[in-house]
Amino acid sequence: MDRRRVVVTGIGMINPMGHDAQTVWQGLQAGKSGVGYTTLFDASGFPTKISAEVKDWTLTDDDHPLGGTAQLGRHTKFAIGAATQAMKDSGVMEVIDNPVRFGIYLGSGEGNQDFNTFSKMMTAAIADGEFDASKFIARGLELLDPAKELEQEPNMPAAHLATMFNAQGPNLNCLTACAASSQAVGEATEIIRRGDADVMLAGGTHSMIHPFGVTGFNLLTALSESNDEPTKASRPFDRLRNGFVLGEGSAMVVLEELESAKRRGATIYGEIAGYGTTADAYRITDIPPDGHGGIAAMRMSIADAGLTPADIRYVNAHGTSTQVNDKVETLACKQVFGDNAAKVPVSSTKSMMGHLIAAAGVTEMIVCLLAMRDSVLPPTINYENPDPLCDLDYVPNEARSADIPYALNNSFGFGGQNVTLCLARDIA
Repeated sequence: MDRRRVVVTGIGMINPMGHDAQTVWQGLQAGKSGVGYTTLFDASGFPTKISAEVKDWTLTDDDHPLGGTAQLGRHTKFAIGAATQAMKDSGVMEVIDNPVRFGIYLGSGEGNQDFNTFSKMMTAAIADGEFDASKFIARGLELLDPAKELEQEPNMPAAHLATMFNAQGPNLNCLTACAASSQAVGEATEIIRRGDADVMLAGGTHSMIHPFGVTGFNLLTALSESNDEPTKASRPFDRLRNGFVLGEGSAMVVLEELESAKRRGATIYGEIAGYGTTADAYRITDIPPDGHGGIAAMRMSIADAGLTPADIRYVNAHGTSTQVNDKVETLACKQVFGDNAAKVPVSSTKSMMGHLIAAAGVTEMIVCLLAMRDSVLPPTINYENPDPLCDLDYVPNEARSADIPYALNNSFGFGGQNVTLCLARDIA
C-alpha cells in the first residue's frame, strides 16, 4: 500500500516580525529585526535587557467564539490568532464532514508565569531568614486564580483550538524544548500518513519573556547580553556571537492528505516529504561535539523523503547564535552534504525574529515554504565577522534569489531532541 502524502494547505503566524505570514515574510526578505528592549516586565536588573516581543497585537472576545479571553494565557492567545489565520487560509472547514477525522498536534510551552503573585507568596512565607511553607500555601490560596492556573498547562492551547474548530480527532501536545513544534508537525504528518486522520492542525506557541524564563536562560549563559544594540544582538554563525535573543509567538499549519486537497482545489504550499527525529543521548544542555544527533536527524529526513543530500537546495538552520550550536550545526551540515556543503545555502532567521522556543520550528518551516514558493533565500543578518569554524554559505545580510525545489528545516532542543523536516515544493 502506498504511503499517504501530506501537504500544507493553510498557514498562520504571529511573532515579533508581524501579525501574519506575509508581513513576517516581507520583513525577513528585507532583513528587518524584531528585537528591542524588553517591555513585558522590568528587565533593568537582569543581565539581558532585550528580547523579541510581539507588539501591538491583542485578542478580544470578538476574535474568540467562546469568549473569556481575559483568562487565557499569552501563549494561548497567540495560538488562537495563528490557528484562525491558518484555518481561514486553508478553507478546509467547508469539507470536513467527520470531525473525528480532524485532529490537532501542537508543540506548546507552559502558560503565564505569575511572578508578582509568587513574590507575594514568598514575602508572606519568609521571616527572619526562615521559610514557612504553611504561610506560603495560605497566601497562595488567597491569591491564585484556579482558572488562570489551569491555563498554565501546556496542553491548554490544543484544548481551546479543538473546541473552537470542533476537532474531535487525535489531540496531542509535545514539549520537546526548541524542537517541539517541528516535532508536532512531523508527528501530525505521521498520523495522516497512517490513516488515523485526514486533516491535522499543527504548530506551536510559546512565550518565555517573563522573569522566570529570562532568569533560567541567563543562568545557563544562553542569552545574549549585547544590550547596547538590540537589533545586532542575534548574530548566528558570526565569530562574535554571544547567545540567543528570546522571542515569542505562534505559528500554525493545516496539514491535509494530498488527494483530498487536490479534489477540493486547495492552495498547496508544499509537501512534508520527510521527517527525522533523534536524541543526542548526551547531556541536557550541551550538544555532542561531533553533532551525531543532528546529523542523524537530517539524514533520516532526507531518506524519508526518498531523496539524496544532493537534492537539497536550502537549509533553514536552528542557528541560535550561541557559540556551540552554530559550530556543531555547521559541522553536521558538512557531514551530511560532504563535498557539496559549501554550495548549500544555510541561513538562520532567528537573527531577525529571535528564538521562539517551542514555536520556533514551525515558524521556520513556514519560512521554508515561502522561500520555495517565491524562490528567495532569507538572509542571516548581523553576519559581519567570519568564524573559521563556521565557513558555509549563510546568505549573509541580504536575501538572494534561488531555485529551491527541496529544503530542510532543523530544530535542535535542550535535552538533546533533534528534528529535521524535509519540504518539497512541487507536487506531482
